[in-house]
Amino acid sequence: MKILIIDDEADIRQIARLSLSRVGRMEVVEAGSGFEGVELAASESPDCILLDVMMPQMDGPTTLARLRSTAATANIPVIFLTAKAMTPEVKGLMETGAAGVLTKPFDPLTLADQVRQILRIS
Repeated sequence: MKILIIDDEADIRQIARLSLSRVGRMEVVEAGSGFEGVELAASESPDCILLDVMMPQMDGPTTLARLRSTAATANIPVIFLTAKAMTPEVKGLMETGAAGVLTKPFDPLTLADQVRQILRIS
């Protein structure tokens, strides 16, 4: 399984990459911005995207809208990563068409299992 992580914080990307690749045995591609993420999603065809909600220039919901507007990326499942996990925020993110929402900080030992659970795969 190939996962694209889109997050403007390098340390978050690094922890997620290590978690997903070493613990989850997944292939990981990283992007530091929404713009870069949209390009990589089209060229790399990931099975899932972990997308930070709050990023400068192009935030997560805007990035998701761009992904959905292109045929090559329209059906890639997106899981938001957010520090704001209150019920109204989560509900709003799910209404954008996200497959799920995970909170930061996440547990590196369970991140891969959480992704698989949201995607309903083993």
